[in-house]
Amino acid sequence: MSGGVALSLVAAFLSGMIGAMGMGGGSVLIIYLTAYLGFEQLKAQGVNLVFFLPIAAVALFFHQKNRLIRWRVALPLAALGLAGVWAGMQLAVCVGSQLLGKLFGGLLLIIGLRELLAKRKAED
Repeated sequence: MSGGVALSLVAAFLSGMIGAMGMGGGSVLIIYLTAYLGFEQLKAQGVNLVFFLPIAAVALFFHQKNRLIRWRVALPLAALGLAGVWAGMQLAVCVGSQLLGKLFGGLLLIIGLRELLAKRKAED
């Protein structure tokens, strides 16, 4: 196995693990795909969404099994979410990959600064 393939598999595995813990694994995957593999931002975000689908399916299965889903609330929100995905996809295509990458980097910078500078609430 070549070094590039091994590195890709490790990055995918770690992104999945970090994402499963709710720590933004998708962001790590996008950074890896754009910075190390040279993907355009839009394609990297598409790959990230494909990685999300099986994780979401597993989560949905277990939440349904534990009766944690209120379908009357969830279905209209899912429909609105799909409409938002479509609108976001159209906007991303119009904006272009280069500006999209800069906007994504700015968002990560803002989130990172917010995390660094946020006051931690005392645990009860």
